[in-house]
Amino acid sequence: MADESKFEQMGNVMKDAEAKGFNPGLIVLLVVVGLVLFFLVGNYALYVYAQKNLPPRKKKPVSKKKMKREKLKQGVSAPGE
Repeated sequence: MADESKFEQMGNVMKDAEAKGFNPGLIVLLVVVGLVLFFLVGNYALYVYAQKNLPPRKKKPVSKKKMKREKLKQGVSAPGE
């Protein structure tokens, strides 16, 4: 080992690190991407389920004043006038 240069020793260390397993950065990236995909797929599944199973929302009743105003805009006379 004494006859090896510092550069060769560093090259051997790098080869050993590659042989040991995955890069920790790659593992973190895969976990984060997996969680984001899980979140998006889960939200889509909940959305589809809600569309099929929840009753439609009730519309707010339109006030008589607004109905009168809309009919006047359209040129139709309001009833009772």
